[in-house]
Amino acid sequence: MTEPKQYDAIVIGAGPAGVNAALTAAMFGKKVVVVEKSAAVGDVIGFPAPASTRAHQGRIAASPACRSAVLSRRLYGVDLSIRREATVADLMSHERVVKSSEQTQILGRLDRSAVPVVHGSAEFVDPHTIRVTHPTKQPDQLLTADRIILAIGSTPSRPALFPFEHPRVLDSDEVVELHEIPKSLAVIGAGVIGSEYACTFATLGCQVHVIDGRDTLLPFLDLQISHALAEAMTDLGITFHWKETVTHCEVPADDEVNLRLTMSSGAVLEADAVLVAAGRESKTAELNPDAAGLLLGKRGLIPVNEHFQTNVPHVYAVGDVIGFPALASTSAEQGRIAASHACGSAVLSRMPLLLPTGIYTIPEAAMVGETEGSLKSQGIPYVVGRGDYAENARGKIIGDSKGFLKLLFRAEDMKLVGVHVIGEQATEMVHIGLMVMRAGGAADLLLHTCFNYPTLGWMYKWAAFDAVIARYGSLDAVPVPVPGVAKD
Repeated sequence: MTEPKQYDAIVIGAGPAGVNAALTAAMFGKKVVVVEKSAAVGDVIGFPAPASTRAHQGRIAASPACRSAVLSRRLYGVDLSIRREATVADLMSHERVVKSSEQTQILGRLDRSAVPVVHGSAEFVDPHTIRVTHPTKQPDQLLTADRIILAIGSTPSRPALFPFEHPRVLDSDEVVELHEIPKSLAVIGAGVIGSEYACTFATLGCQVHVIDGRDTLLPFLDLQISHALAEAMTDLGITFHWKETVTHCEVPADDEVNLRLTMSSGAVLEADAVLVAAGRESKTAELNPDAAGLLLGKRGLIPVNEHFQTNVPHVYAVGDVIGFPALASTSAEQGRIAASHACGSAVLSRMPLLLPTGIYTIPEAAMVGETEGSLKSQGIPYVVGRGDYAENARGKIIGDSKGFLKLLFRAEDMKLVGVHVIGEQATEMVHIGLMVMRAGGAADLLLHTCFNYPTLGWMYKWAAFDAVIARYGSLDAVPVPVPGVAKD
């Protein structure tokens, strides 16, 4: 083994958090190296929403193929569903092209920033030294640095109840490797990952059952959005089994026989395949954290402060490894902020206060800020404004008759405090409201903004009118000047 190679910073993990941490440190003129266990970098394609790496590859399949099939049926009333013989690999072909392009782009950015990528498994030797074990027969490599940033991501949880050795019992990483679309699929867990995959496979003609111990779909959403999404998923043919847990999973020896799931109610569900979407787990044990004096929290997560420092001040942790919210967008921000602090700079000093959430179901859903439930719990009077896709020209063009935009304004000053969208392009639509909220804007800002026509953005203006009328009764009753109006 050679002498340790010295760097200013070592970044372990090349997902959204790690790549952005490395590039940021390089911008500060630091000598940086990235250690990545897998052969690829930038696991989340283009970094769209949750940081759970391969779990979100299914979104790419859902977008170009599945969504177009749904939209075609909606527009023309003709069953243009994808051929039964299509494989998951067929649908992932576009994803592979996109991912390859993104990896090339990311590697190009790292190369231009003089950031090498070392492939292998990393573990602490001491608080400043990392041993890299390569997948080939080449000798282990030692790296040392003043600062170390951990961005190792997570892996799917594998409850002992489920026999994952069976080829039709899958976790969220394995499901994208299916060679055939199952006739029926039981999804265990109605979280974000489970819901996204449920929509994808339902759109492919698969009979999908979703089992969850709760009674509400994605309860962190505004309740109205949650109910609308559950209704839309039901319309796709998805069957929900609420307040149910799986107590036994029986796998047959015969490939032609369905798997049998016994639920807590005693009901038995048969399915061609089972997808277990029961959350993600930390991989921190692989790092030999004791050698660095690193303290771990529940489920192996790493506690950090506002700068993403661990209990060992020169060691930082970002992304899935620190837990909630575990989104690609937030992980990337965490990586930048950690790197900035590690480089002794306050240029990026704290996380944004407003963090959007995008859910790539069919239809999409997105939110930022307060929900009606959170405002009620805080005792804050509020006003609701709504814009419907069915009453919007662009909504009619794309054939979305059920989507809507919901805005929440604080009644006192009509300041925008919550944005909720369900429908086509919801994950893009939410950004308009995010920027208004970021600027501390109120309803007046939307009333005095001219939007392109026809666009979905027009719904913001009509939702603002809706809220103002609800608040004051008529435009005649609106105070002049309008509260919060910014003068040109």
